[in-house]
Amino acid sequence: MPTQAQPARARQFFSKHGTLSKWHPNYEFRAGQVEMAEAVESALADKRHLIVEAGTGTGKTLAYLVPALLSGKRIVVSTGTKNLQEQLYFKDVPFLQQHFSRPLNVCYMKGRNNYACRQKIYDAENQAGLAGLEEVADFEIIREWEKTTEIGDRAEIKSLPESSTVWAKLDARTDMCTGQKCPNYERCFITLMHQRAIESDIIIVNHHLFFADLSLRDQNQEGGILPEYHAVVFDEAHEIEDVAGQYFGVSVSNYRFQELRRDIAAVSRMKKFGSPELARVLDRLDELTRSFFDLFGEADGRVAFAGREGFREANEEIYSDVLAALDLIGSHLKLQKNPPDEVGPLVRRSLELSQGLRFVMEEDDENFVFWLEKRGRGCFLQATPIDVSQIVAERLFRKVDTVVLTSATLAVAGGFDYTEKRLGVEHARSLIVPGHFDYQKQALLYVPQRLPEPRNPAFTKEAAEEVMRILKHSRGRAFVLFTSYQQMRLVHDKVSLEIEYPTLLQGTGPRRALLDEFRSTPNCVLFATSSFWQGVDVPGEQLSCVIIDKLPFAVPNDPVVNARIESIRNAGGNPFYDYQIPQAAIALKQGFGRLIRSKSDRGVLVLLDNRITKQRYGQVFFDSLPDYGFTTRLEDVEKFFDV
Repeated sequence: MPTQAQPARARQFFSKHGTLSKWHPNYEFRAGQVEMAEAVESALADKRHLIVEAGTGTGKTLAYLVPALLSGKRIVVSTGTKNLQEQLYFKDVPFLQQHFSRPLNVCYMKGRNNYACRQKIYDAENQAGLAGLEEVADFEIIREWEKTTEIGDRAEIKSLPESSTVWAKLDARTDMCTGQKCPNYERCFITLMHQRAIESDIIIVNHHLFFADLSLRDQNQEGGILPEYHAVVFDEAHEIEDVAGQYFGVSVSNYRFQELRRDIAAVSRMKKFGSPELARVLDRLDELTRSFFDLFGEADGRVAFAGREGFREANEEIYSDVLAALDLIGSHLKLQKNPPDEVGPLVRRSLELSQGLRFVMEEDDENFVFWLEKRGRGCFLQATPIDVSQIVAERLFRKVDTVVLTSATLAVAGGFDYTEKRLGVEHARSLIVPGHFDYQKQALLYVPQRLPEPRNPAFTKEAAEEVMRILKHSRGRAFVLFTSYQQMRLVHDKVSLEIEYPTLLQGTGPRRALLDEFRSTPNCVLFATSSFWQGVDVPGEQLSCVIIDKLPFAVPNDPVVNARIESIRNAGGNPFYDYQIPQAAIALKQGFGRLIRSKSDRGVLVLLDNRITKQRYGQVFFDSLPDYGFTTRLEDVEKFFDV
C-alpha cells in the first residue's frame, strides 16, 4: 500500500466532518483521537515503534483499530484483560463493521483453558470421573452447549457457575492434548481458533497469551499459538513488564505435582494400562511431594529463596528422591507396550517438571531472582528475570516491524524514559494525548496536611478519622484504596462501625460480585487493595470519591522488587528515582483513574499521604498526574460536594 496516501486516511475518518461524524449524529470530535490515529497509521506505514499515553476519554481503541484495519497488514492487538478483549471483539469491531463495505477479518484468541476439549467431554460421558451431583449437573450444561457452540469459549455459557469445578476437567489446556493424533483434531476448538487466526487481519489476544506465545517461540517449541504477524498493538501496556517476567521465568508448585499424579491415574484407568506398580510409584511421588513442600513452612507470603545451596545440602535425600520419582514415572510411561496417545503429553510434563525443579533449586544465573510464595495450600518456587528489557528487546522489538504501546498511564513527569528502559524499547516515536475531560472543573485533589507520615504509628487511627470526615461530605459513594491488606482491615474496622453508609470489604466475596453490589447499593463505600486500582469502571455519581492511603511504592522487601532495586544500584543507578518513584507514579495514576470516566463525572480524589507536598520527589507525582484542581483544605471538599 503506498505510504504517500496513508496520512490522510485516519484524518478523513476521525475529522470534524469525516466518516465517523457522518455515521453518528452525536459524534464528538476529539483532536487527541485524530492525533493518535495518525501516529499509529504513520508508525505502521514507516515500520517504526510508537509509545502513546492516551488519557481517559480519548477514544484510543478506535484510534488504533481503524489504522490497523486500513493497513492491509496482519496485526495482533493485545489487551490487559479478557474484559477489554471482549469489548473490542463484541462491541468495537461490530460497530466498525457496519460502516466498512468489505468484511472485517477479525478474531479473538484466549488461553487454551478458556476453551472446551471435545474429546474430554465425550470421554467423560463414559467415565465415572465426575464428583457429586453439582459436577454432574454442570457437565450436562456443558455437554448440551458443546453441541451448538462454534467457538467453544466458556464465556458463552452464562448458566455455568463461576465456581464450577467441572470445567477444569473438560478444558483444552495442553496438559492432556494429543494434538493431531486426537480423533477430534479437525473439530477441535483450538484447531478452529488457529484456522480463524490464519485467515484474520486483526487478532485480538491478551498479554498472557501473547507472552506465552513469545516464550514458546523463544524455546523453538512446536505448537506456537499465533500465526506470523507484522505489528503488535499493546493496550494497557503498563502491565507488560510483570507479564513478560512470568513467561520468561520458571515456576514449580505442589499443585503441578498433584495435577500430574491425578492425570496419570485418570488416564491409566481410562485407557486400561494401570498396574499395581504404577499405583505404588504415584503414591510414592505424592508422599514425597508433600514432605518436600512441607519443608518451606506454612506462613503465607513471598520471600527470597536465599541459601538454596544450603537448603539442598540439608535436604539432599528428599530432593533427590523427588527427582528420581519423576524419572521413574517417565520411564514407566515410556515402557508401555502400544501406549495410548495420551501418554506422550504425560511423559513431556514429568520431564518439564523435573527440569523446572532443577532450575529453581540449582541454577546460579545472576539474571534471575529466586523466591518462593505460600498462598493457602499452594507452595510456588519461582525464578523470575530481574530485568526483562533485554529479553523483550531481542524477542519482540528487534523482530517485529511495528510495536505500539498505549495506555492512560505510561508517562512519568511528561516523559517515557522509565517505560523505554524497563521494556527495552529502542528508537521509538512517542506521543502524549491529554485526557478528553476538564479535570480542573471535574476533579479536586485533596491532600490533608494534618496527618502524620504513614510510618508514624498514629497514622492508621488519624487516617481512619479523616476518611470518616471525607465520607460524610461525599455521602459515601467512595472507593477507599490501600497499599496493604493489613491497613485496609484496620481502617475498615474503625470506619465501618462509625459511618451510616453501607460498606464492602475486599475478600468477603468475588471481585465481580463486590463491584456489582457497589454499583447497585446507594451511598456504598468499598474498601479494597491493589486489584481494584485498575480495570474497574463505575461511571456516574455512584463513585464520587477515591481515597488512597499512601503513595503506592512497591514493597521494597518483596523479593522481585528488592532484586530489581539491587540490580539498578549495582549498575550505578539510583533505584529510588530510576525505579521506585516512576513505578509508584504510574500506580497512583491508575488508582485515581477510577474516578473520572466521562465528561459528566465529578468527584474528589484524596491522598492521605502528605509526603507528596512535603518531600522534593512529590513534584514527580504532581507532574505525572492530570491537571486536577488542588487543595489542602477540607472545607474545599465540602464546597465541591455542595455544588
